[in-house]
Amino acid sequence: MSPGRRARRGPCGFTLIELLTALLILSLLALMSYRGLAAVLDAREHVDREADKWQRVAKFFARFEQDVQLAAPRPVRTAAATLPAWHGQADAMGEANLEFSRFSPAEGAATARRLAYRLNDRQEIELWVWPGLDIAPGVEPARYPMLAGVARFELQYLDARLAWVTAWPAVASAPLLPRAVRVRMVLSSGEEIVRVFALQS
Repeated sequence: MSPGRRARRGPCGFTLIELLTALLILSLLALMSYRGLAAVLDAREHVDREADKWQRVAKFFARFEQDVQLAAPRPVRTAAATLPAWHGQADAMGEANLEFSRFSPAEGAATARRLAYRLNDRQEIELWVWPGLDIAPGVEPARYPMLAGVARFELQYLDARLAWVTAWPAVASAPLLPRAVRVRMVLSSGEEIVRVFALQS
């Protein structure tokens, strides 16, 4: 073949089939990379949600432990009656699951108060705080949501015979405070947590 005829053919290049094949391979690689990145981001988001959930659970139990360890063996006077120092119910029916008197913590300026923990109909554990120990007529507690996403919140109390009971005081001759309180919590995501807290009584 003469040099003139070779020059007229032009430079060698890729055919249309080769270009389409290369584009298809690059598209597949980009799709796999995107799916891999999406899976990593989803896993990270799930881990962050789980970590946040367990941090909130740990924070709730830290506050609950501090409160019950400061439980005061002091009944409370109201306008209608005298309430026991520690009052726990098995089936709250809209009332507080646990209500008790609490000493003032050593640190801070908080005073002795009447507290209650209850599970509301929005699957939140609420903390109720009265201004003081004795409850004046018409005084309502301040209510603070402590932990959301709780399907069940059950409490049991250790009596002097070292038996767990579901209500306190279980009998008229019961001490003012139980020896310990056991918490069974079932989260709305299905996890079950059981913790036992000794009282300083």
